[in-house]
Amino acid sequence: MDNPFKKILHNEELPEVLKDKVLNDVAMIKLSIDMADLFVVKYPSAIVDLIGGTEPNGKKK
Repeated sequence: MDNPFKKILHNEELPEVLKDKVLNDVAMIKLSIDMADLFVVKYPSAIVDLIGGTEPNGKKK
C-alpha cells in the first residue's frame, strides 16, 4: 500500500483563501470555548460569591 502523503508536492502552497478560512474557523472555535467558559464556569461562580457562598479568605459566613 502506497503512502498518499508521499505524493504531496512539498513546494506547493495553499491558497490564501483557504488559509483565511482555517484561521477564521480556529478563531470561532476559541471564541465558542471562551463563551462557554464564561457562562458555565465563571458566571455561576460570581453569582455564588455575590449571594454569600464564602468570604475572600475562604471561610464560610
